[in-house]
Amino acid sequence: MNLNRGIENGGRLFTFLCLYIAQTIPMSFFSTILPVLMRQQHFSLETIGLLQFMKLPWVLKFLWSPAVDRSCNKLSHYKRWIFSSELIYAVIILAISFLDLETSIYTIVALIIFSFVASATQDIATDALAVLSFDKKDKSLVNSMQSVGSFAGAMIGGGILLLLYHKIGWNQLLPYLALFVVLALIPLFFFKSEQADQPEKKKEMKAPHPDDLLGFFKQRGIWKQIIFLFFYYAGLIGTLAMLKPMLVDYGYNMKEIGVMSGIIGTSIGCVGSLSGGFIVRRFGRFWPRIIFAGFTLITTIYFYMLITYLQVNTATLHLGITLLWASYGMSTIVVYTTAMDSVRKGYEGTDFTIQTVITHLSGMLMAAAAGKVAGELGYANLFLFESAIAAFSLIYILLIFKKNISDNETRVTQ
Repeated sequence: MNLNRGIENGGRLFTFLCLYIAQTIPMSFFSTILPVLMRQQHFSLETIGLLQFMKLPWVLKFLWSPAVDRSCNKLSHYKRWIFSSELIYAVIILAISFLDLETSIYTIVALIIFSFVASATQDIATDALAVLSFDKKDKSLVNSMQSVGSFAGAMIGGGILLLLYHKIGWNQLLPYLALFVVLALIPLFFFKSEQADQPEKKKEMKAPHPDDLLGFFKQRGIWKQIIFLFFYYAGLIGTLAMLKPMLVDYGYNMKEIGVMSGIIGTSIGCVGSLSGGFIVRRFGRFWPRIIFAGFTLITTIYFYMLITYLQVNTATLHLGITLLWASYGMSTIVVYTTAMDSVRKGYEGTDFTIQTVITHLSGMLMAAAAGKVAGELGYANLFLFESAIAAFSLIYILLIFKKNISDNETRVTQ
């Protein structure tokens, strides 16, 4: 019985891993290569900076997430949203392959934005299905698949595909990328989930209302979760944002930085995510939330010590990168898992999306602040600032979530 359940769970986890990788690889590829190509065509840095707005659909996706939730009360409904969104994603990628980079750059950017709308919609339906398909004990494992998919997608899209681009070119690479997006849907054909069928949901949901979105913020005790989400890995984001510029300042070239951060770093992030998933499954939410926050604080302190007291060399930088990406990988599991715990029935996609958007907004603000602090006060003060945020996050958890050890977040022993 346990063996069959394990095999069934393994198949489900593989399905979500495919879906998360499929949405991440094209995004990472486009986000990485376009700034380089536009700079080679002598676009201004101000114009290139506006490319950050390409990701706006992923910030605004909470606006149409209620439409996905309201239209889904069966597994087939979630599948329909995922298949249709992913196929549109693939068709747009294929269409972009026929365009010339030098003469159609603005058309390409516009199509990429539309493709991101499709991938963001797929993400809403996928997240909602993930929330419904796993019980509380196993939610951390599917969140490992989400996090590993993101890290692996970033490594492939921002690394391996760039190498292929230089070998075979834009027009030959993108059709294969579109094909991969379609092939990643195959496991979903065989996916089964009795929990996703909720025939009573349609009767319970009222007419569309502002509370479809705002109701999330009206839940009892939800603001402690919102503050937690905003600060939990904020202490890491500034360091992640400034890591590559810092490596440049210490004399490392693009190839070396690509290996250190893009390959080794993201690989460690994958390992951290997988480890974090099993740790949360074994011990529940309370202790991993504290332990991972403590690991984040140690990481920020290490980078401060590295700049001020230690010798900066390849070995000490690799240790810092290992700590940084491992902390980030483990932290994402606690963030995603507690986010799944905080959704309203019938609004799984909406509430999970709102919470991920909170982390995105936090990341954008922290990255911007990091650039300001590092530019005016130097890297040492940046890492001191990050350490203060990490310490605040840890103290906040110890004070606010203390009661949870005695109720819902007790140790899982099954």
